[in-house]
This record gives sequence, C-alpha cells and structure tokens, in this order.
Amino acid sequence: MDKKSSALTAIIGGVLIFALKLYTWYISDSIALLSDALESIVNIIASMMMYWSIRVSEKPPDKSHPYGHQKVENLSCAVEGVFVLFAALLIAQSAYGRLSNPVELVSMDLAMFLSLVATAGNGVLSWVLMRTAQETGSLALEGDAKHLLSDVISSGGVLVGLFIGQRLNLQLLDPLMAMAVSVIVLKMGGEMVYKAGRGLLDESCPEAEEKIRAVMDQHQHIFVDYHDLKTRKSGEKVYAELHLNVDGQMSVQEAHDFTDHLEEDLASDVPNVEINIHIEPKN
Repeated sequence: MDKKSSALTAIIGGVLIFALKLYTWYISDSIALLSDALESIVNIIASMMMYWSIRVSEKPPDKSHPYGHQKVENLSCAVEGVFVLFAALLIAQSAYGRLSNPVELVSMDLAMFLSLVATAGNGVLSWVLMRTAQETGSLALEGDAKHLLSDVISSGGVLVGLFIGQRLNLQLLDPLMAMAVSVIVLKMGGEMVYKAGRGLLDESCPEAEEKIRAVMDQHQHIFVDYHDLKTRKSGEKVYAELHLNVDGQMSVQEAHDFTDHLEEDLASDVPNVEINIHIEPKN
C-alpha cells in the first residue's frame, strides 16, 4: 500500500472508530470512554493533516523550494503532537470534574465490548501505517502510527480499569483511569513534537553516515582521504555532503567519473540519499 492510500485508510477508519467510541460513551456515560472518544477526534484531524502533508511532500522541487517539500512531513508530525497534547489536557479536565462528582455507570458490558472492537480497529490501522512508514521512510506515517498505538494502549488501560471497577463497584476508578490516560497521551504528544523538531533543526543522521562511511571505505584505494561528512534529513530523504581529496594528477574527467560511481553505490546502499561530493586535489 502506498503512502496516500494508507493515509486515506487512516482517515476513513478513524471516522468509523470515533462514531463507535462516541456511542459507547452515550450508552454508558463513562468519562473514561468519553476521553477515549475525544482522542479519536484528534486522530481524525491528525490523519487529515498527515494526508495533506504527504501530498505536498511528493511535489517535485521548484524555484522556491529547490530541496523539495519533504520537511512538511516534519511539520505535520509536530502539529499532530500539539493536537495530542491538547487532547491530553481535555481528558484531564473531564476526569477532574468527574472525580468530584462521580456517577453510576450503565450498560457497561455492551459499552466495553464495543470499545474493545474500536481498539482492535485502531490496532490494525496502526500496524498498516507503521508497515508503510517502514517501507517508505515517511515520518508523517510513522507519527500517525505511533499516535494510534498510544490510543490502543490507553484504551486498553481504560477497559481494564472499567472492568475492575464494575466488578468491585468502584465508581472513582472511571475518572482515575481517564487521568492515567491523559498522562500517557501527554507523554506521547511530547515525544512527537520533540522528534519532529529534531528534523526541522537539521539533526544529523548517524545511521546514514555509518553506511556512507562503509561505502567510502570500499573505495579507499582510489582516493587519498575524505572529511567534513555532513548529513541531514528532510522527510524521507537524506541529504549528505563531503569533501574528497584525490591525487592531484587525476584528470577532471577521471574525478568526475569516480564521483558518479560513488554516488551510484551510495544510492543503492543508502535509500533516498542525495549526496554532494566536493573534489579537492592533494599532491
């Protein structure tokens, strides 16, 4: 499945899952299940943002954006993280109000079963998105997959808490579980914003650098040495540059052919890499 198809699947699935979770809250009046439904609203908005960012990132470079539009995926992940943080605050606020005014929950067996079905649906969506993210290197898909995974974890915690609360007749366990969910969601949102920020600040790519060094070592007998290796990532694309010292007696044509060969090897060993090699003669 390609990136856009995965994103559309996430949007459609998110709407269906939100409707199901909202119904579970309607029949049970559980604040924990309401918090779960509120997070699903964020899932839908985030998935729509992800779909938009993927469409923009696939645009070719132009005069205003000579390096392409891939960084929009970092921006999408950061905005999604902010949405997640906002959802955490909404959940915590709702749970705090119910702590001081607990109510008796009804139709919980049916509500918990339907919530379990919705949680399983989110789990499938998360798996599909993460698989596509690993195949394409999409940060936007990875962010949405982890977001949905956090929903699965928090929903599972809510269901366990509600099940125990029903069996032991502990009404306060409902808002307490909602508070616990808000903490998990808050942590996930912070991690998403942090990861997106690293890419926006052009953090280096150690894994790509390691592979580049391995390729360079294979050709060490042809050049003198190299230095100033730098990398940065924009969406799924890695941009690299290095300075290559060659024998001063090597002709311009020979140096050009050698760098072309290096770039071909690097492209096959480091997916989505675009490298700029600066030749320096050394006697």
